[in-house]
Amino acid sequence: QVQVVEDGGKSVQFGGSLTLSCAVSGMFVAIDDIGWYRQAPGKGRELVAAISTRYGTEYGDFVKGRFTVSRKRDKDTLVLVLQMNDLKPEDTAVYKCNAIVKTSTSTGTYWGQGSQVTVSP
Repeated sequence: QVQVVEDGGKSVQFGGSLTLSCAVSGMFVAIDDIGWYRQAPGKGRELVAAISTRYGTEYGDFVKGRFTVSRKRDKDTLVLVLQMNDLKPEDTAVYKCNAIVKTSTSTGTYWGQGSQVTVSP
């Protein structure tokens, strides 16, 4: 069983900072791709930041140096951390963690439950 659990979504003011974390746990062999995506009301889903063993680290164009993503492994858990600084109202969205997880029998795509980030003017 693989679980993806997010933490950290909340409301902040313009210019504030926020840290989102995503913990992937279970009997997995490897997680080659993991990242954060977001979707604002009335808009499509877009990449925020992702780490890939093949392609390295990638950020959405709108990030412009404001966010930093990192990952760390602790036994059977992989944690992806998104540090967001200088937040703007246009960053308001539901943020979701996505992981491509390889187990001993299959490879699957897993999503977190979603974290609401609201930035007030």
